[in-house]
Amino acid sequence: MMGRCCSSIPSANPSETMPFHTIKGLQNLAESRRFKAWFLDQFGVLHDGKQPYPGAVTTLEKLATCGAKMVVISNSSRRASTTIEKLGSLGFNPSLFLGAITSGELTHQYLLRRDDPWFAGLGSSCIHMTWSDRGAISLEGLGLQVVDNVEEAEFILAHGTEALGRSTGNALPMKLEELNKILEQCAVKKIPMVVANPDFVTVEARALRVMPGTLAATYEKLGGEVKWMGKPGEMLLTVLLLETRYITI
Repeated sequence: MMGRCCSSIPSANPSETMPFHTIKGLQNLAESRRFKAWFLDQFGVLHDGKQPYPGAVTTLEKLATCGAKMVVISNSSRRASTTIEKLGSLGFNPSLFLGAITSGELTHQYLLRRDDPWFAGLGSSCIHMTWSDRGAISLEGLGLQVVDNVEEAEFILAHGTEALGRSTGNALPMKLEELNKILEQCAVKKIPMVVANPDFVTVEARALRVMPGTLAATYEKLGGEVKWMGKPGEMLLTVLLLETRYITI
């Protein structure tokens, strides 16, 4: 994580050419205090889902001593608080982070507030695609009704790729092919999808695991409408700007 890299220096005059500046490492960047905030991805950057990458924990500790203000940004389906707890369980000191912004948190907030016209028109009954082995995601507090029958659904909520949420509150494990069959039925009905994790795959130890973005891409190919939450989408970038307005160097 301490490799050599180069960075171009922005100029106030767009027509002016600025030379590249050679950087010796992350510590050099942190000590310069040129940056108001540090946005860090987690999967594939800080850890592999099971354990931190070598040197990741100590690197963040050293960055913190240089005054780096760190925010985790992640296309995780889960809430921000869960993300920080996960990092703590992997050996990272949660106090090093100002907070976390996840696609799952963004999805939760938009479904809760309904102040966006698109979300306001979704309705409350949904087909919920979630996790099984990785732990199902709670919809508590959102006022949603999970339905088993596509004919009763007003939209699809994709949190995971391992199971179908049931109206009873539990999750029925399903293969990706089975979920795709349900998407075909939804496409015929022309109901929209909200994808809480736009990634296609993620790292998990030495393997790659299929993420909800794969379902969303399939649904778009079927002609379905998809609201992609998370990075690099505009909604998450807007939240980043709002969250960093009050950070002082």
